[in-house]
Amino acid sequence: MFNFLDKMRFVCRLASEVLEYVEFYVKPGVSTGELDSLCHNYIVNNQNAIPASLGYHGFPKSVCISVNEVVCHGIPSNKKRLKNGDIVNIDVAIIKDGCYGDTSKMFFVGSPSILSKRLCKVSQNSLYLAIYMVRPGLHIKELGKSIQKFVELENFSVVREYCGHGIGKNFHEDPHVLHYESDDFDCILNEGMIFTIEPMVNVGTCFVRVMKDGWTVKTKDHGFSAQYEHTVLVTKYGCEIMTLRSDEKISKIINHF
Repeated sequence: MFNFLDKMRFVCRLASEVLEYVEFYVKPGVSTGELDSLCHNYIVNNQNAIPASLGYHGFPKSVCISVNEVVCHGIPSNKKRLKNGDIVNIDVAIIKDGCYGDTSKMFFVGSPSILSKRLCKVSQNSLYLAIYMVRPGLHIKELGKSIQKFVELENFSVVREYCGHGIGKNFHEDPHVLHYESDDFDCILNEGMIFTIEPMVNVGTCFVRVMKDGWTVKTKDHGFSAQYEHTVLVTKYGCEIMTLRSDEKISKIINHF
């Protein structure tokens, strides 16, 4: 009989495996709709799981795919074809055995610009910076403070409107995990807490706008945006990255002594 943590580790591993699977197909000429279908079929047929995004508050697709200036919640479409130089975020959330796993990463299409590569690297490193900080007793607001400081020293900006969140038997739970300095939603981390960290980093200003479809979020100045997301578990001395991918070079168990 699997306990709750076993189920969470399993569903989080499934979510990360979808990102590993779809990477081969992220090439110039493919449509975001085709990528969504590939992810959907893999989740349903190979993993015997449920795409958590499909139908969530009316979202029409199985994964979110956000290209270039799209910050998050991009709706896949057969009309939107990737081209050389694009950067793409694919956000995967899965339900399995009553538990949720959530993760995302950036993909390069062909040869992106130096600026795009740096944007993605800074976004990813801001996530890693926060992960290294996680431990029991830490005020959660310290994560956002450190992310913002790191990102702004690189002359990029952090989106304020969206945040990380608790996750487990529900898609979105407490606590809120802000990615900028604020006393809002502050709490102290305790062993056993599970939540996502998912900073969204923009080339230009932090301001965003929601498109007429009610989902797609774009940068207000049309600058590119990047996001990486992991689900983490607070452990006795640090944290466990539950959605770690095989291509990542950081330790799965990050301890603080």
